[in-house]
Amino acid sequence: MGSQDSIVYVVDDDIRIREALRELFTSLKISFATFGSVAEYLAYTKSDLPACLILDVKLPDISGLDFQRQLGDSYHPPIVFITGHGDIPSSVRAIKAGAVDFLPKPFSQRDLMTAIEAAIARDRRARQEQADRTQLQRRYASLTPRESQVLPLIVSGLLNKQAAAELGISEVTLQIHRSRIMQKMEAGSFADLVRMAGQMQIPIERRKQQ
Repeated sequence: MGSQDSIVYVVDDDIRIREALRELFTSLKISFATFGSVAEYLAYTKSDLPACLILDVKLPDISGLDFQRQLGDSYHPPIVFITGHGDIPSSVRAIKAGAVDFLPKPFSQRDLMTAIEAAIARDRRARQEQADRTQLQRRYASLTPRESQVLPLIVSGLLNKQAAAELGISEVTLQIHRSRIMQKMEAGSFADLVRMAGQMQIPIERRKQQ
């Protein structure tokens, strides 16, 4: 897995665990940073790379589970919990809240690396999806006010003449707007445009064709 295009963060107050993971990640050429507390982790300037957060359950300032709860829906690297005090309710709580895995100490290198790889893969997908959404919103912002009115009508299934009637414009004018929308949204097909509208959650009212 050795790579410089991702990073693993470790938060554990046990220096022996941190040293062991430093040695492991160094040998595998994995970028990493270790911390003895959540406060240290929060104060650290993080790289803009796909990441994994290895988080101990028992920490001096706040428990790992409470920290996970505080993070809520805000962006954070996918979490892999490690603990010497694991129990089924805690593991269930962690996984339900989105943790990738919950590993009791001592854990095997194989189990740890499998969890880390899954976490980084998840973060990489999330980052790509966010980048795609950002690009999509940028394209949408380039539409004129009129084009923004045309878009939900045409993706709702209305014929051109019906959409034109809704807006009080000619069918030819509607077709011009439609063509420009396709170009600005970089839609390869009408199906692509419908998918984009769905991703942006553009309100679509389906009207009965007449």
